[in-house]
Amino acid sequence: MRKNRFRTIFSRMMFMQCLTVTVAVLLIGAVLAAVVYAGMVGEYGTQLNRYAQNARSVIASGKADTETHLRYIAADNDLLVERIGTHNDVTAYFADARWESYASQPLSDTAYERIADSANPLGETIRHYYKRVDFPVLSVYSTALDTPDEGLLVVTGDLSPIREAFGNILLWTVLICAVTLIGSGVVSYYTSYRVINPFIEMNHAVQCYSRGDFSTRIPVEGKDEAAQLGESLNEMAEQLRGLEETRRSFVANVSHELRSPLTSMKGFLEAMQDGTIPPENYPEYIGIVLNETRRMVTLVNDLLDLARIESGTIQLNFEVFDINELIRRTLLTFEARLVENEMEMEVRFAQEQCAVYADQAQIGQVLRNLIDNAIKYSPKGHSIAVSTYSMRKTVYVTVRDNGIGIPQEDVPHVFDRFYKVEKAHTPTPQMGSGLGLSIVKRIIESHGQSITVRSARGRGTQFTFTLERASASKRASDGGKRNVSQNNTVSL
Repeated sequence: MRKNRFRTIFSRMMFMQCLTVTVAVLLIGAVLAAVVYAGMVGEYGTQLNRYAQNARSVIASGKADTETHLRYIAADNDLLVERIGTHNDVTAYFADARWESYASQPLSDTAYERIADSANPLGETIRHYYKRVDFPVLSVYSTALDTPDEGLLVVTGDLSPIREAFGNILLWTVLICAVTLIGSGVVSYYTSYRVINPFIEMNHAVQCYSRGDFSTRIPVEGKDEAAQLGESLNEMAEQLRGLEETRRSFVANVSHELRSPLTSMKGFLEAMQDGTIPPENYPEYIGIVLNETRRMVTLVNDLLDLARIESGTIQLNFEVFDINELIRRTLLTFEARLVENEMEMEVRFAQEQCAVYADQAQIGQVLRNLIDNAIKYSPKGHSIAVSTYSMRKTVYVTVRDNGIGIPQEDVPHVFDRFYKVEKAHTPTPQMGSGLGLSIVKRIIESHGQSITVRSARGRGTQFTFTLERASASKRASDGGKRNVSQNNTVSL
């Protein structure tokens, strides 16, 4: 298998940034070098053209010391000045000995024709000398006077100093480019590390989460996308930690809730089996076992209901119905308990009919749980109140008792699963499974509504939940199939 050299985002970012900077520096350096060299050669060509014009001026003057002036121009500027006659005869003027071998070379007809074609009175700069030379030169081809018939003039200069100067410039350019590349590499490493490091920390944190350690947090700096992702992961970790604590608490509570009655039932049955409990006392202890069995059945049913609600497997059957009528029918199922506890039920409806749009069966379960709690935690002879009123598009349903109330520190937790104000796990007449209010809250939330609680120790408890008020169009489509009672207050 071929080894992958760029397995990480960091290495790929480093490679791409360094490659981009390197290519950019090389391209810019090459362009600048070409421009600088062309400018230097162009400037030298302009100087040669001025020398050529000076030589033409000397020739055109026709003075006796023309050759002296031409030698002076050649010697003073280290040039080779050649005057070519119409019969290919060449007269060369130079000072440095390196020009002698080139000046002595004969001029062919082909070379003459090429010079004559390129020459003009203003001078034509040509980089290629018409003779073979061992060093770089630059030549200006010009007519000696006005036309090629009066002779030609070639002024040639040595480009070696220019190339040497350009070589020094190029060396410094390469050094600057090298320093730039090194600096860009350092900057690229730093920026790549700054970009990738948060993701490395996130990966480490996620690995800790996968092992069940939700205490790890990602350091968040700034407001960029990585910081936002880090904040989201921290929030997710906090939620997972809460879920894990809830799961552990849930398992512990379920185990305890099931173990306590099972242990009690096992003890009674073993005592009956080994004769510890005499046969005449069997009915009493069988009744205790049946009560514990019923409590376990209720607990299991509540757990199943809560699991279905939280998993979303329960389909809500939304319909329009009269919440006041549903309250009346629900209260009738508690008539025997109300009479037994000598309680009075006060029902206050702001409107005779109050149509809501919800799942009637689920809301019936909410009412039963809340009214059951109100009866369970209210002393004999006290009253319980149920009321409804509407504001705009919302209907408010309130269930209030005058019982023992809930301590203020326990109010925020009453909707938690298995949370009980009574901390002891020994059964009492008021003790439930600890799931009723949790089921109530999930049902109300599944309707997109809310439920609140107000309570104080010794002052009773009040639960208020909201429902969607049925619009006129929904009430019309319902067909008016409700049977509405005319009583506003029920006293039992």
